[in-house]
Amino acid sequence: MNVKGLVFLGVLSIFSLSSCGSSKNIPQKVVTKIIRDTVVMNSKTEKPEMARAAKLENYKINSDNYPAIGQDERIRFLVLHYTALDNPTSMRVLTQQEVSSHYLINDIDDDQIHLLVDETKRAWHAGVSKWKNLDNLNFTSIGIEIVNKGYTTSNGVQTHYPYPEYQFKKVGELTKDIIKRYKISPVNVIAHSDIAPGRKHDPGPLFPWKRLYDEYGVGAWYEEADKQAFIQIAPFIFDSEFVIKETQTELKKYGYEIQVTGVWDEQSKKVLQAFQYHFTPLKTDGILNLESWAVIKALNKKYNP
Repeated sequence: MNVKGLVFLGVLSIFSLSSCGSSKNIPQKVVTKIIRDTVVMNSKTEKPEMARAAKLENYKINSDNYPAIGQDERIRFLVLHYTALDNPTSMRVLTQQEVSSHYLINDIDDDQIHLLVDETKRAWHAGVSKWKNLDNLNFTSIGIEIVNKGYTTSNGVQTHYPYPEYQFKKVGELTKDIIKRYKISPVNVIAHSDIAPGRKHDPGPLFPWKRLYDEYGVGAWYEEADKQAFIQIAPFIFDSEFVIKETQTELKKYGYEIQVTGVWDEQSKKVLQAFQYHFTPLKTDGILNLESWAVIKALNKKYNP
């Protein structure tokens, strides 16, 4: 049986006030809220689900053949950011300016995760971005902003700020839920820095990507045995045209926007630094080295054979 509409009756409140030994009852309030989303029966799963559909006065929307086979989820990517701001400023910027995210994770040890944009809508969080030859990832992603100061610079040295345990757990629970519902590929759980190398650095080298993978099954990570195997056959010279082209090709294959030039140019340095933020955070200078070479090879062996 199809349910064609959904009406919520809610917020029943009775208030009583007392003054000078007497009481006054405020009449019961009933708030009726009609939402546009409609509960329809999925003919394939035989389970009800919410669908956004037209509501017409003169015609009935028939959902007997819902859903069609030829469709997929709009959401293909999950992008993580830091705000580089404090809690109140982060909230103000993400809700009152022309930048937003679907979720905001505060820097408070509480049980709150803030929903700012409906997942079905496009939040303005990624900006100029590209991953796996797709650009403008706002259209195809969910963005999560994490309140974190980012980094400070003193005498040319960057100091990044860690993520407290309570905040990491919020990220873990939320991302696990999102990738399960949208079936997001591990290699499509990415940092803002991954999709905008050089322009963006968040969520930075102190974000615990490996823990997210190990403890929540979120995102991608290489097999240590594969990394060690590639180290055993690694080239001795990393500044040759052949090795540079190979590394650029591997980075592009994984998803990064990079031109294969055979020269370790500025774009290559920015892309590798973003990669290092994510996978080799102890060394993030953008210089091609043994570990970075072995890790990108191990990742592609696992996810892009």
